[in-house]
Amino acid sequence: MKENDLSDAAMLNELLRAQRAAHRQVPYPAWEKRAEHLSALRAMLLDHRDALAHAISADFGQRAKAEVLLSELWLLKKEIDTALRYGRRWMKPMRRATGIWLLPARAHILPQPLGVVGIVAPWNYPLLLAIGPLVGALAAGNRAMIKMSELTPNTAELIKRLIAQTFAHDQVAVVTGDASFGAAFSALPFDHLLFTGSTAVGRQVMRSAANHLTSVTLELGGKSPAIVGLHAQFDAAVDSIVAGKTLNAGQTCIAPDYALVPRGTEAAFIARARRQMARLYPDFARNRDYTTIITDQHWARLVRLAEDAAAAGAQLHPLIDVSTRNQGAAEASASAPRSGDVEGAPSRNGASQASPASRRFVPSIVTDAPADCALMREEIFGPLLPLVPYDTLDEAIRYVNARERPLALYLFENDPASVERVLRETVSGGVAINETLLHVACTGLPFGGVGASGMGAYHGYEGFMTFSQMKPVFTQARWNARGWLLPPYGRRFKAIVSLMLKA
Repeated sequence: MKENDLSDAAMLNELLRAQRAAHRQVPYPAWEKRAEHLSALRAMLLDHRDALAHAISADFGQRAKAEVLLSELWLLKKEIDTALRYGRRWMKPMRRATGIWLLPARAHILPQPLGVVGIVAPWNYPLLLAIGPLVGALAAGNRAMIKMSELTPNTAELIKRLIAQTFAHDQVAVVTGDASFGAAFSALPFDHLLFTGSTAVGRQVMRSAANHLTSVTLELGGKSPAIVGLHAQFDAAVDSIVAGKTLNAGQTCIAPDYALVPRGTEAAFIARARRQMARLYPDFARNRDYTTIITDQHWARLVRLAEDAAAAGAQLHPLIDVSTRNQGAAEASASAPRSGDVEGAPSRNGASQASPASRRFVPSIVTDAPADCALMREEIFGPLLPLVPYDTLDEAIRYVNARERPLALYLFENDPASVERVLRETVSGGVAINETLLHVACTGLPFGGVGASGMGAYHGYEGFMTFSQMKPVFTQARWNARGWLLPPYGRRFKAIVSLMLKA
C-alpha cells in the first residue's frame, strides 16, 4: 500500500471515529437540532447558488445556470422544505396493533438515527446527488460523510468549503479523492452507505459494504425505456422524450435510454423531434443552454457507441440541421459517424479531435440498431436515442421485460387499460405517465431502483426511513396473561390454545 493510501485511510478512519464519538454523545437529536441543521443547509445552498452554478458549469465546460437552478437547487430546496414541514411528525413513535391475545400490552415503532451515514456522489448532478441524501440523513438525526466525484473538482472543493463553514466536521464532512480513495471510503464501516453511480461500480461498493454488513442504498441506472403507446398524444410524447433526453445532454440516470414506438411512426418521430430540438436549443452551435459532455473520455465513449452502431447497419439522424452549418457549428456537431441516409452527417475526424471547446454532442436519433450492438446493451448516458418499433403492446412489454429492470419507465398512453397493463406487467424503479423525469421532483414519491438499477429508495418520508432504524418496541403491561401460556401445559393451556387456533 502506498504511503498516501495509508494517510488517506488514516484520515477517513479518524473522521469516522470523530463522528461516531459525537453520535454517542447525542444519539437521538431533538427535532429542534435537526431543523437547525436543515435550515443551515438550506441557507448555504440559496446564499451560494450563483457560485455553485458557476462551479458546476466550469466542471462540465458549459452548463447553463438556469438548468442547475432548476434541476439541482430547486429540487434540493423542495426536499429540505418537505423535511422541515413534516420531520417532527416523522420522528413521532407510531402505534402498532398487538392483536387481541397480547393485550393489554402495547406496541410502537420508534424511528431511531442509525449513526454515521456515508454518501458517495456522482459527477452528473454533483450538487443534487450529494446534498439530496444528506437532507434525509440530517432529518433522521444522523451524521454524514460525503465523497464527491473527482470528475467535478470545482464543485467538490466548493461544497467541501461551504459544508466546513456550515457544520462541525463531526456532524457533516466532505472528502475528495480519486477512484482508489473512493474505494477506501466505501470500505469504511458506516452505519449505512448510499451510493449513486454505475451498476458495475455499485457491485464493487456492495461487496465492500458486505465486509462490515453495512446496509446499502444503491442508486444505479440502466436502460430506461420510453413507450409511445398506440393511443398516445404523439407530438406531446415526442416533445417530452426529447426534453428528457437533452436535459444535461442526456447525462441523467433517469433519461429515456431508448423509445419504443408504433411501427411506421419512426419518420414522424424524427421530424417532430427535430422541430422540438430547434425550439429548445436554437442556434445550437452557440446555444448557452445546452450542456457539454463532462470529459473527453465520455465524449469518446459516445462516439464509439454511435460508430459501432453505424458500422452494424444503424442509421443516425442528427436533430439539428447540419447541412448548412458554419465552421463553428461544424466543430460543435462533430459527434457521430457518417451515415448513409443522414443529410450532412457529422464527420469522424471532428469527433476524434474532441477538445473542451467541442464536447457539444449533437442529439441524434438512431434507427435499425442491431440488438447486440453496444448502443443497445449499455446505458447510453448521452444524447443518442435509439428507436425500437413495435406492432402490439404485448410486443413492447415483452421487449422491456426481456432486459434488466430499469430505473425509470416512461409511458405515453391515454387508454386506461393499456396504462394498467404496463404498470402491472413491467417492473421498474419508478414510472412516469405522459411525462419524463418529473417523477423525481415529486417529494411525495420515493426514488430508487430495482435489480440492476439499484436497491432501496430515498426522498421525503422514505428517505427519512432509509436513514433510520424503524425500531419495533413491545411493552408488556404489569398485569398480563403470560403465565397462562407457560409450562406445565395443562387443561387451562389447552383450552386457551384451542381458542387461539379456532378457525
